[in-house]
Amino acid sequence: MHGHDLSRWKHHHIFHESNPVAERGTRAVMWITAIMMVVEIFAGWLFNSMALLADGWHMSSHAFAIGLSAFAYSAARRYSNDPRFAFGTWKIEILGGFASAIFLLGVAALMIFGSIERMFSPQPIHYQEAIVVAVIGLAVNIVCAMILGSAHHGQNHHHGEEHKENIHHHHHDLNLKSAYMHVIADAATSVLAILALVGVWLFGWSWLDPVMGIVGAMLVAFWAKNLLIETGKVLLDREMDHPVVDEIREVIALTENIDGTRITDLHVWRVGKEAYACDISIVTQSETLTPEQVREQLRQHKEIVHTTIEIHRRR
Repeated sequence: MHGHDLSRWKHHHIFHESNPVAERGTRAVMWITAIMMVVEIFAGWLFNSMALLADGWHMSSHAFAIGLSAFAYSAARRYSNDPRFAFGTWKIEILGGFASAIFLLGVAALMIFGSIERMFSPQPIHYQEAIVVAVIGLAVNIVCAMILGSAHHGQNHHHGEEHKENIHHHHHDLNLKSAYMHVIADAATSVLAILALVGVWLFGWSWLDPVMGIVGAMLVAFWAKNLLIETGKVLLDREMDHPVVDEIREVIALTENIDGTRITDLHVWRVGKEAYACDISIVTQSETLTPEQVREQLRQHKEIVHTTIEIHRRR
């Protein structure tokens, strides 16, 4: 005996796959970042600053990644009603984040190679001009962070009432979070570039410029690793250690002492930012327990939006 529940999924699908505030914010930040990227790369080449050049290439990775985020929002919206997507289009956003993480690792490797090369072949740097460009880059990062921060708060305000009862299970928009963390990492790299240029200019520490380039590359790699882990976890449906799994087991455990009901098979996977589907097989001695009764008990957990329940009678 089994049952399916799709009633809440349709609403949840429409509610969570559309995020126009975040889409507009990421698109604006993409263009701002791309323009500043071109300026920094050109200035780094012109003024012979490896740290500034590294910051520019670092920013290029962010422009690409944020562009992927904007595209993911657009694609998710465009195909939101396409029935071929069994659980909606949310994972398009996650796939974009995963791709940007791989790209980031490649950029980090190039940055390290370029910095090491500069250590053995130092060249004169136009410090004052390079510092000005790096400061402008930092200011741009701060503006971009404010834009994405406003998009995040706007999204929370829009969904505030919906989440009041489920605040302890809040999940960040991974796509928006990815774009935001790219901007924050880029701001940190801009700070490193400024410190390197000031150190070389004032104290003659020529080694500081390429060293800061390597530190910046390590920062890129660090964010890339975290993004790969976070997005890969979703893409591979690695959710069985999430608290919602224990909550499902607790719901079934309520009847264990009465009629020997227990779970024999359980699969839980994420189908949206705050939405989970589950497939449950139950063995019971009860002659009256139905999938709808189990489903009714699970409805107290708002994040469970789709259930497949199979009940086996033990004689």
